[in-house]
Amino acid sequence: QVQLVESGGGVVQPGGSLRLSCAASGLTFRAYAMSWVRQAPGKAVEWVSGITRDFTTDYLDSVKGRFTISRDNAKSELYLQMTSLTPEDTAVYYCAQGSRWSFEYKGQGTQVTVSS
Repeated sequence: QVQLVESGGGVVQPGGSLRLSCAASGLTFRAYAMSWVRQAPGKAVEWVSGITRDFTTDYLDSVKGRFTISRDNAKSELYLQMTSLTPEDTAVYYCAQGSRWSFEYKGQGTQVTVSS
């Protein structure tokens, strides 16, 4: 059974930084492309960033230059370093299997709130 457990969210002021983590189990982590997706209140789920099996990265235009995705296959962990956060980044962030074109998320997510 695949489990994806997110952590690292919190409340941060505009311009601040957070690092999200995702611990994966129940799958051969290194074999999958992985992504971060988010859902803001009242909005649809939005793909944010992805990383392929060979560590190629991809980003939503609005987060390019501010967010960095990475993975540690030895630990089966996925990360998202977020800097220069804005209130528009406020959402529940989920770890997901797949890419921007097709993804599946299962966990509880971690809340990121950007507010002064």
